[in-house]
Amino acid sequence: MSTKDSTKKSSVAKKTSVKKAVVKNVKEAKPVVIRKRFEGVVVSDAMDKTIIARVDRVKVHSKYLKRFSVSKKYKVHDEKNKFKTDDKVIFVECRPLSKGKRWRVIY
Repeated sequence: MSTKDSTKKSSVAKKTSVKKAVVKNVKEAKPVVIRKRFEGVVVSDAMDKTIIARVDRVKVHSKYLKRFSVSKKYKVHDEKNKFKTDDKVIFVECRPLSKGKRWRVIY
């Protein structure tokens, strides 16, 4: 019985050492960042390196099931001042650049 117990202990020890190695590899990997992405229309380009983009979406009323459009405006960082009013723009979220600007343009 003692030989069986020793083999079981050694197999358990091997399994735990493998698990620890796997955990170390997971810590070294960089986390994947998932960013929100919107498509909109430029409403204003009066500011320097900043545009205001409007994103329209369709909602459905919960009771009457009627569709209606809702729009929201975002301040978007435009480093190259490339976009003008009425241009279509794609932008993603990023770190806060100012009080109200947390989005940047994808060129």
